[in-house]
Order: sequence, then structure tokens, then C-alpha cells
Amino acid sequence: MKRLSVTVLFGLLLVLAHQTIAASQQRFPVLRYDQLTSEQKEWADKIAAPPRNAKFSNPPYSTYLHNLDLAARVTAMSDYLRWNTALTPRVSEFTILVGARHWTQQYEWHQHYPLALKAGVDKNILNDMIEGKRPSEMMEDESIIYELATQLYRDKNVSDEVFDAAVAKFGERGVLDIVGILGYYDFVSMTLIVSKVEPPEDNIPRLKPFQR
Repeated sequence: MKRLSVTVLFGLLLVLAHQTIAASQQRFPVLRYDQLTSEQKEWADKIAAPPRNAKFSNPPYSTYLHNLDLAARVTAMSDYLRWNTALTPRVSEFTILVGARHWTQQYEWHQHYPLALKAGVDKNILNDMIEGKRPSEMMEDESIIYELATQLYRDKNVSDEVFDAAVAKFGERGVLDIVGILGYYDFVSMTLIVSKVEPPEDNIPRLKPFQR
């Protein structure tokens, strides 16, 4: 029993050490609560409440704190896009991961990979995305989203055929919700890249580079 306790303690120390190293490598300093202004504390307490239950010291919130006016606005958009769109959780999480794959954004992928699985996205689809492949087993709605996003990122355009299919499946509001999710999480991905945020080392698979 003592040996198990020592092993568990050692594991926890390794995790904490990794988190400390990762935080020290970020370009924007990760602030402690006692370093926050009263306005920053008010915002930190707000995002800690349900449904977000977020820690201000976790990315991207730890970076947002360095521009509180921006933080208030982007988190309001995040609240809508996470919990108030016309889309199902499966569709939302799939869309988020399509954007993360476009940027090869490891932290965003790490955070939403388990949420996508829990929401019902097939693991085989995510495995193909990890490899940089077009998934071969997508549902109809996933295929429409994937093609819409691919055309946006690759062609900077969307064909009438893909747009009409998206409207038929999701409605006009749903299409705008998909575009909103892609746009917001593009911002998150860029923020994480600029901040040099890396995910923790664990069993969640990382994205592989796209083949040149």
C-alpha cells in the first residue's frame, strides 16, 4: 500500500513538473490569482461558474487575461458557440476538430478529442484526421461540414453545391453557426500558436503533420 502511494505521488509530481515547465514556456506569463487586478479577478470568477467551469490559469484563458476587453467579448462568443447554437454537440465538436486539424493545433485537439468521442464522433474518423487523411466513414452531416470547411480553408470559397447541401441539412442559422465555430476556433488556434501553448503528455493522440 505504501509502495502504491509513493508511486502515485511520484506520478503526480511528474505531472505538476510538466505543467510548470509547459507554463514557463508560454510567451504570455501565466498569472496567479493574487497577481490579478480586481477586474481580472471578476472575469476569472465569472468563467469559473457553470456552464463553463473554466480555470483562468488554463489556455486560452490565461492568455486572454492579458487583454481583458478582448477576453470579455471572445468568451461571450464562445458561450454562444458552445451551448446555444442550432447544432448538436456531435456536430459542434466535429466542427471544432476540423478547424484544429487545419491548424495542426495540438492543444485544441487535445481538449476537444475526448469531448468529440463522448458526443458520438466515430473514433475511426478522428484516427483518419490524425493521419491527415479525409475521413472515409463520415455521416452525411459530417461530410457536408468537412467539405464546407475544406473549401473555405483551401479555396477561400464555397461552391453553390456545398452551400445548398449545408442549408438543406442545417438551415441558414445552422450554416452560420458552423462558420462561427470555425472562425472562433481559428482565433483560439492562432492565440495558442502565438502563445506557444503545448498540451500535456498523456494518452490522447497527437495530430501528425500533413504530408507535403
